[in-house]
Amino acid sequence: MSSTSSAVDTSDVVITAEQLRDQLHSGRPVVILEVRREPSDEEESSESRLPGAQLVTLTTELVGPRTADSGDFPLPTEDQIQDAVRRWGIDDDTLVVVYSREAPALASRAWWTLRWAGVPDVRYLDGGLPAWIAIGGEVSSEVPAIRKGSFTVAPGSLPVLSTEAAGALARSGVLLDARDDARYSGHPEGGHIPGARSLPASRNLGADGLLKSEEELRTAYEAAGLNEQAQWGAYCGGGTAATLNVLALARLGITAALYPGSFSAWSSDPSRPVAKGNEPG
Repeated sequence: MSSTSSAVDTSDVVITAEQLRDQLHSGRPVVILEVRREPSDEEESSESRLPGAQLVTLTTELVGPRTADSGDFPLPTEDQIQDAVRRWGIDDDTLVVVYSREAPALASRAWWTLRWAGVPDVRYLDGGLPAWIAIGGEVSSEVPAIRKGSFTVAPGSLPVLSTEAAGALARSGVLLDARDDARYSGHPEGGHIPGARSLPASRNLGADGLLKSEEELRTAYEAAGLNEQAQWGAYCGGGTAATLNVLALARLGITAALYPGSFSAWSSDPSRPVAKGNEPG
């Protein structure tokens, strides 16, 4: 596992719609990114979104070149993420807010990737577009005018797990599998890294789409073996859903390493063991 200079500051992990409105009125530079999985077509691009929000595509802008053993969504190259943050107008003092109308995990993956790249203040918009509309926030389909940013990235600013380190952490610490119960258990197909514990990413969210309270999150993670002295890691199928677990743990003051390759990388080598059933194995 690679190291990180400090634990994630839980005070700047999540932003509410009300807090974002205050920040927009404060005069501070704010960059808002709406994250989508695939490139948008013309109709999608004209949809109303948060004022000034730029459309970002996970698979083309936040994911690097795929190899035989990289997993489905490998990390972007340094040049790739550097080009992106400057194209989006990010400076050293910019507040970056991410959300997705498709799936919360797309936004948390963008949050994680930008923090991993060293962007100092990136926040996940709790509840996304519906939460913004619920407080009477304006929406717009206008394409924002963007200037070139000046931030210099520092990849490696959050910890990551290699395939070997993920397998070891499942035994020595707490490695969480963020996929649903069926994929974790391997019925009808799949399975998990031996020793990994199941905590589906969906359990971080309430029925309203908001992140659960810190008390509710702590209860869920205690059931998964919460121990603030242990090393924590998270994975899923391709390194996206797991970032919701990393985000939730950050709210609890715990820095968890992401295994970006996740099960798609682990299972690329048929010689690696795969556990079945509902127990870690």
